[in-house]
Amino acid sequence: MHDISHKAGHKTGVMICGHGSRSQSAVDEFATLAQKLPAYLPPDWLCDYGYLEFANPVIRDGLDRLRDAGCTRILAVPGMLFAAMHAKNDIPTVLNTYAARHGIDVHYGRELGVDPKMIAAASARIDAAEAQANAASGAVDRHDTCLVVIGRGASDPDANGNVSKIARMLWEGMGFGWCEVGYSGVTFPLVEPCLTHVAKLGYKRVIVFPYFLFSGILIDRIYGFTDRVAAAHPDLEFVKAGYLGDHPKVLETFAERVTEQVGEVPPPNCAMCKYRTQVLGFEAEVGAVQESHHHHVEGQGASAPGSNVADCALCDTFCTGECRLDHAGHAHHHHHEHAHGNGHDHGHHHHHHAPYPHADHPHGPESARRKR
Repeated sequence: MHDISHKAGHKTGVMICGHGSRSQSAVDEFATLAQKLPAYLPPDWLCDYGYLEFANPVIRDGLDRLRDAGCTRILAVPGMLFAAMHAKNDIPTVLNTYAARHGIDVHYGRELGVDPKMIAAASARIDAAEAQANAASGAVDRHDTCLVVIGRGASDPDANGNVSKIARMLWEGMGFGWCEVGYSGVTFPLVEPCLTHVAKLGYKRVIVFPYFLFSGILIDRIYGFTDRVAAAHPDLEFVKAGYLGDHPKVLETFAERVTEQVGEVPPPNCAMCKYRTQVLGFEAEVGAVQESHHHHVEGQGASAPGSNVADCALCDTFCTGECRLDHAGHAHHHHHEHAHGNGHDHGHHHHHHAPYPHADHPHGPESARRKR
């Protein structure tokens, strides 16, 4: 089964499973990455992609195309930096359902994770931003610079902890004077309280680096809060670094996550999965049923009702995430970004996320509620 040559006359397909976004730029960037990936894979392997929610094609469509092209084995990977709810739960459910329905061999690989190649890609983005700032306003020693790494933020401490590990390796590897970690949603500290704290530390320059694959509302939010804090601290220089995008080292990592599945000993995925292991503070979730709830937004794109920041009465220049707090009383806890004024039905009460234990943390989502 794990012979890379596969059986004679049988085709191997590669499926890149993305999250999807209501931002068309993010959808386009993911498609571009998927189109560049075949150059890093064996030439006779077919490659396709699909999204879990909010965008087309959905994962099932990509699987259909590979099956229609004659693929008898599909190597799927999550198009995600870290393994949280989507990579550990939702995508495997879609893949397992499809494999059982069509009798096709579908393997599932690891997320990109903490990898030297990913850290190299991240450092390249930080280097580029620093060089541009040095050219524009003069050089600042790294010992006088604070690096701030912003992760997605999840209801999974494993994924959140990996952001901190990435940050430490960048900090220690690049020699910045200090480093802080923040998140764009769900957990704490969020971007604004994180940067407000950093502004008190006395560094001359703050480099804000979003450890994200693609653009979208969350990148806009990170940069928006950076601008807000920078305006409140005109004596400090805030530098906005670019996200990872389709850096060659990112593509190399994706390719490795595909090909390692057919090595002699495929590496395990989700070693710190809160569904398998008692993770501190999340012990009650061991053995929870793994099922996908994304059917209700599957394929909805950037034109979905309420998807534009302009439709939101709570926001002015960028999406702060304050609308998320309106769902706080729901039994159905969604830990991904719902659109502004989202009108979709919450009536499917068969699926409940476990509540995030620190939802009321003053530097978490509640920090968005403060009125200006």
